[in-house]
Amino acid sequence: MRIGQAIDIHQLVSGRPLILGGVSIPHDQGLLGHSDADVLVHAIGESILGALALGDLGKHFPDTDPKYKDIDSMKILAKIYEMMKERKYHVGNVDATILAEKPKMAPYIQQMRQNLADCLHCSVDQISIKATRGEKMGFVGKEEGMVAMSICLLEEECA
Repeated sequence: MRIGQAIDIHQLVSGRPLILGGVSIPHDQGLLGHSDADVLVHAIGESILGALALGDLGKHFPDTDPKYKDIDSMKILAKIYEMMKERKYHVGNVDATILAEKPKMAPYIQQMRQNLADCLHCSVDQISIKATRGEKMGFVGKEEGMVAMSICLLEEECA
């Protein structure tokens, strides 16, 4: 077994879509980044890379590479899944938390879980996503950015 954890942070800006867990969420701001800036998928992907001792997201998908400009982060996660499979691991479980003042995440969490389970070839009951607010404090509470945190357990494939 291997455990990985990660945190990702992106600034909120006007003129960008808000995409979390592969779900497009109606909102007046989106996340700024080289890719689609899906902070949740980035945290989950990086927690898997961490569990595999493969470094961070930027090492494998640098924001200086034009081929990753505006890329769907679920495609990045699919590549991370392939790295995991090459090393003969599978997801035991993922537990992630989104920190966002607005919008409410509850209506979208089940679809996020399903998208992530599909991409990681596991059951939706192996993916937990929660959300909390900044209670008007800090950059999350002031709606300047969003954060996602993830921890994952990877299990070795049986021989």
